[in-house]
Amino acid sequence: QLQASGGGLVQAGGSLRLSCAASGRTFNSYGMGWFRQAPGKERDFVAAVSRGGTLTTYADSVKGRFTISRDNAKGTVYLQMNSLKPDDTAIYYCAAATPPITITSKYEDYHYWGQGTQVTVSS
Repeated sequence: QLQASGGGLVQAGGSLRLSCAASGRTFNSYGMGWFRQAPGKERDFVAAVSRGGTLTTYADSVKGRFTISRDNAKGTVYLQMNSLKPDDTAIYYCAAATPPITITSKYEDYHYWGQGTQVTVSS
């Protein structure tokens, strides 16, 4: 089970840190990712981190502004979002990839999903 938190309302240029806590003892068996879905749009890939945390990949739209990380001891994955823009407004979802996938940006590779947390960036 995945529980996302940390969303909220922020002005353009501001920062937010999302967290996603996983239950269970095998968190380090899963590559983790963040996706987002704006109203009326598809769910898009944002960032992913490998099982051990050494590899990361990002959507072009967030490169240089967002950072994904994980703490396997705490069973938590994070998304640090800086220099936020109104276009970043969306519901953000964390997800766990189907083992043995280490890291992936493909929606269909993710099997477990959190409930989402709303991020709203005002101009």
